[in-house]
Amino acid sequence: MSTNAIRPARELLLKEYRGVLSTHSKSMPGYPFGSVVPYCLDAQGNPLILISRIAQHTHNLQKDPKCSLLVGEREAEDVQAVGRLTVMAEAHKLVEAAAIEASAERYYRYFPDAADYHKAHDFDFWVLQPVRHRYIGGFGAIHWLDQVTLANPFAGKAEASMVEHMNNDHVNAIAHYVELTDLPRHAPAQMVGVDSEGMHLRIGQAVYWLPFPSTCNTPTQVREALVLLARADQWPVASEVEG
Repeated sequence: MSTNAIRPARELLLKEYRGVLSTHSKSMPGYPFGSVVPYCLDAQGNPLILISRIAQHTHNLQKDPKCSLLVGEREAEDVQAVGRLTVMAEAHKLVEAAAIEASAERYYRYFPDAADYHKAHDFDFWVLQPVRHRYIGGFGAIHWLDQVTLANPFAGKAEASMVEHMNNDHVNAIAHYVELTDLPRHAPAQMVGVDSEGMHLRIGQAVYWLPFPSTCNTPTQVREALVLLARADQWPVASEVEG
């Protein structure tokens, strides 16, 4: 197992927001069943999904919680030359009110439209708890990884407060972050999430992750990173980012 592959594997999971969920088919025993699902990461860094009780993959998970989530780089010209990650996991439906409330608060920031159909239909939050990861970083860069996930030190009130503050008081700074990158500009960007390694912006219906110049373990360090980026004339290159 290569420890050098852990961070790029986790960054791929952060950069994307949808993947192929494969479950064990209930109606066709022995066959895998694939479906596309949006996801964000929960407080522990595990994929969090919201799925309908009548969906086929939900019935499959109720019978056998073993599953996998395949995530690949979006819009890749050569899918075999870029990163992809398979998260082999066990799916667990959230049942405790506090866990559901915390998950809903974060998930709805990433996917605001989900709040409407969640209320109108029978949907539940499920967490995919990883058992092992298979990361391919390109030709010949193939790794089995056991510890990819990283808990978010800001999950909960701290993150919500930072996100609300940036969206209410620093719209220009967020727009500047977009200008420093190649992110689309067809709609205003909103911050939806913060973790120790970067931030998530939502532009239209899509979600994008931008790395911090260095790892942030406290709200003060996040503030310093955001101020630094707001004053930068270019985004820090890879060699300037820790990891």
